[in-house]
Amino acid sequence: MRELPAERPFLYVITDERFLNVFNIYEAVERAIFGGAKVVQYRAKKKTTKEMLEEALLVREATKHHDALFIVNDRLDLALAAEANGVHLGQDDLPVEYAKEIAGEDFIVGLSTHNLEQVKEANRKREFIDYIGFGPVFPTTTKENPDPVVGVEKLCEAVKIAELPVVAIGGIFKENIKEVAACKPAGIAVVRAAFEKGDPYENVKELLFRLKA
Repeated sequence: MRELPAERPFLYVITDERFLNVFNIYEAVERAIFGGAKVVQYRAKKKTTKEMLEEALLVREATKHHDALFIVNDRLDLALAAEANGVHLGQDDLPVEYAKEIAGEDFIVGLSTHNLEQVKEANRKREFIDYIGFGPVFPTTTKENPDPVVGVEKLCEAVKIAELPVVAIGGIFKENIKEVAACKPAGIAVVRAAFEKGDPYENVKELLFRLKA
């Protein structure tokens, strides 16, 4: 059974279809893992299922070769087809209890939360959930219709009341990552900070340097 990384906070990178495609996704993910990313989530919203599976299989290869955790966003069918380690679900996606029942106990299930009430509800369903995402902590352009910004103070509250590991997400870059880390989440998720420009290896390495400085 694969589990969340023991290192805390671990760095969790999420792919973005604006910057990555079938031609560069393997190398980009591999470089991010070399830089220190422990979890990779494949996320795409505007591609066909066939295109997404083709890319997800490439991510699977990169993570498998370098022993990183592989999560697929939203789509349990794609996660199972690509032999991912888990799926990350939103509030309006397949309910977590069904995901666990279909995929099995050893399959990691993450759930997005955007306020403290949703964190409390996740606590009540913790037998079906392995970790929760909480955010967006800062303004983000990754989603077309993002949820309201929660801020660092609410993140700290979420970490305190959560009975599950919390992964902070949303608008996190090298300039504010230490502020996020001060809340002591289990993980910190980044999208643009890893993949928008430059070398993902250098980007992730710099993020981790800021975390540990």
